[in-house]
Amino acid sequence: MKAVPSEGTSAVQSTPIEWIKWGVVAMRPRQWTKNLLLFAGLLFADKLGDSARVWLNVLAFVSFCLISGALYIYNDLRDVEHDRLHPRKRLRPIASGKLPVGVAMWFLAVALMAGLTMAFWIGPAFGALAVLYMVLSLSYSLGGKYIVILDVFLIALGFVLRALAGAVAIDVSISGWLLACTTLLSLFLGFCKRRHELVMLGEEASNHRATLGEYSVGLLDQFISIVASATIITYALYTIQSATAQQHEGLKYTIPMVMYGVFRYLYLVHRKELGGAPEQVLLEDRWIQATILMWVGVAVWAILH
Repeated sequence: MKAVPSEGTSAVQSTPIEWIKWGVVAMRPRQWTKNLLLFAGLLFADKLGDSARVWLNVLAFVSFCLISGALYIYNDLRDVEHDRLHPRKRLRPIASGKLPVGVAMWFLAVALMAGLTMAFWIGPAFGALAVLYMVLSLSYSLGGKYIVILDVFLIALGFVLRALAGAVAIDVSISGWLLACTTLLSLFLGFCKRRHELVMLGEEASNHRATLGEYSVGLLDQFISIVASATIITYALYTIQSATAQQHEGLKYTIPMVMYGVFRYLYLVHRKELGGAPEQVLLEDRWIQATILMWVGVAVWAILH
């Protein structure tokens, strides 16, 4: 890692107050929406009325936000030169020079220490899963992201670990069906992300990341079709045949919302050239937001009914 900006990128003079701002931005708060999966166990185990478990789940969410934020800074420090070749990533605080490398490393250390301390305070098992998540993320950054197909599977495994960790934090079991749905949905989002990168970067894709040169739009479209279909079918079976579904029959009414959400996302990927940042779609597309709110409302009604 080089502290000196590469050619074409000028150093930016910032005050300590601005460093704090850019340090928080470097931790990518928008990406923290992914950690909402930690609440899946709380919802589907029917523990929304248990204030102690709700509080633990909130702490677990904060812990993962701090850990993942530290890992994002680490990735940006490692990939700073590659990011400066990317039309969007070159604007990130470290790549643009707004956040000095030394300050970024300080943010990384504080966030990681705080997140892990909180994780082990919640419980040894949750702390172990937090460390496993960290190891998985580092494995992805240090080599996994350069292995075609495996790169997306590692991303999906990170989502599965989030769901497991949330259940462990509040001491509830989580259905294998739900883990299967999480895995498939994560693969769907991951392959959509790769497709967006390939289309957006064009001939420069392999220069940004060698793995992208191993993909093609046609190949990714096949992967996306497979996992999209499998996601809908698996979720439908989960809400009809699982033990949770037998206890809460109203869950089957959430199937149309999941189907619409998948179709809407595909529309945004193919017609609006989105999909490179799932959290951006979640925070900006009103139809996706409305679908998620409806899904949450019906799911809560079904579980509490």
